[in-house]
Amino acid sequence: MVTTRRSAQRTRSIAVLVASILVIIGLIAWIAVARGGNAGDFEGTGNGQEEIVEIAEGSTISQLGPELEERGIVKTNSAFQTAAANNPDSDSIHPGFYRLQGEMSAESAVEALLDPANKITPLKVYGGATLMDINVLGGQVRHGILTMIQDVTCGTATNCVDVEKLNKVASDADAASLGVPAWALDVVNARKGDAKRLEGLIAPGEYIIDPGASAEEILTDLITRSAKQYDATGIVDRAKNVGLSPYELLTAASLVEREAPAGEFDKVARVILNRLNAPMRLEFDSTVNYGLPSVEVATTDADRQRVTPWNTYAMDGLPQTPIASPSIEAIEAMENPADGNWLFFVTVDKDGTTIFNETFEQHLQDTQRAINSGVLDSQR
Repeated sequence: MVTTRRSAQRTRSIAVLVASILVIIGLIAWIAVARGGNAGDFEGTGNGQEEIVEIAEGSTISQLGPELEERGIVKTNSAFQTAAANNPDSDSIHPGFYRLQGEMSAESAVEALLDPANKITPLKVYGGATLMDINVLGGQVRHGILTMIQDVTCGTATNCVDVEKLNKVASDADAASLGVPAWALDVVNARKGDAKRLEGLIAPGEYIIDPGASAEEILTDLITRSAKQYDATGIVDRAKNVGLSPYELLTAASLVEREAPAGEFDKVARVILNRLNAPMRLEFDSTVNYGLPSVEVATTDADRQRVTPWNTYAMDGLPQTPIASPSIEAIEAMENPADGNWLFFVTVDKDGTTIFNETFEQHLQDTQRAINSGVLDSQR
């Protein structure tokens, strides 16, 4: 009987001990939950190490979860899915590149994706943009495409794709590997060592680019996408129809982009073709400005006498390269020029009114109107 009583006491002691342990474990779990702790989640807004993530076109925020877990940005995909589901604004997160940090709580990761400050601004190339910066007389600087790429990719980073790296790739990388279309390869290869050989090969538009990519990868992506846009217009066959090579058409379209006011692209295209067929020099001020350290609408006699690869006052035919990024509208204007015998045009007022003439005498009269209105008043 004594042995039985001792066994019963021992059993009760073990039961009490087990119950006590379970209570302690439950208490610890309750405290962890009460404090926001979760074995499947990190705490806080990150460890300060920047991580670039992409929500691809046609993708959703929920599809991002496994990658975030794999890269250690959130601890678990399940925690991220829960946080996204619990945030009523998560559906407004759009495709693009975002700056997050390592080891973020799932909730803070979702909130970071919703913060516009963390979304990397798309690259916006406007019609008439140039690769290099342009100094406008008066102290203004018009940023070129390479600087715009730097601004988009670098943000607050220091070791990033800057203008120097982009310039080197534009100058020296193999043209075919950069995605330069076959119809432009010979000209671009012939100008190796000069970054301006890629002028005109990045079409205007809005581009989402990976800020973590290399300079070569970024330029290849932009040029490849642009070549597809230009080819989609039928540039190869259309160029034959107007008596130009595709690259010459691209170059002529860049002149249209820089010279023609809205609504007059096809007329300026016709003037270019008429002058080339005459033959007579184009004599476009935009081609003079392209080779100058500082520019303005008007050019001086000295400027027009400078011999550069682009100055059509000092050379026959088209510039050796485009002088800007031509829009699809400008490309299509060169492919489908207006009918007319014009050889001259001039913008006569600051409202952009442009007059087209067939004779030099008429052109001189309208040029005087432009001078009187201040449009052609050089400040140099």
